[in-house]
Amino acid sequence: MLKNKTHVLWFCLLLFTFCLFCFAHGGFKYDSRGRRNPFIALVTQDGRLLKLDEDQSDKGLFLEGIIYDGRGFSYAIVNGEVVKADETVAGYKVLRIQRDKVIFERDGSRLELELKKEEG
Repeated sequence: MLKNKTHVLWFCLLLFTFCLFCFAHGGFKYDSRGRRNPFIALVTQDGRLLKLDEDQSDKGLFLEGIIYDGRGFSYAIVNGEVVKADETVAGYKVLRIQRDKVIFERDGSRLELELKKEEG
């Protein structure tokens, strides 16, 4: 019985020392290497989505995904809406949906938004 208590005591002491050593150095800093930090929430406490890509935000369009079909039945997810060619979103007409980008038009000027690829 005394031997078991000694083992438990040594284990607790070892665990405490390990925790003290690991967490006493001032904290861990995550290096995202240009990617989104997975430790930052994507949704605020009141349920709104955070804007992550500042390149797209100045146009008011956020390309979130593409469902590509080579026969012309492609869809894109823009600003949380599913759209297809010839539909309008945020004042922009969807001209063409390609495998990795969507081409929009507004007031005679064209805008291409490329889908950001995640590294994995």
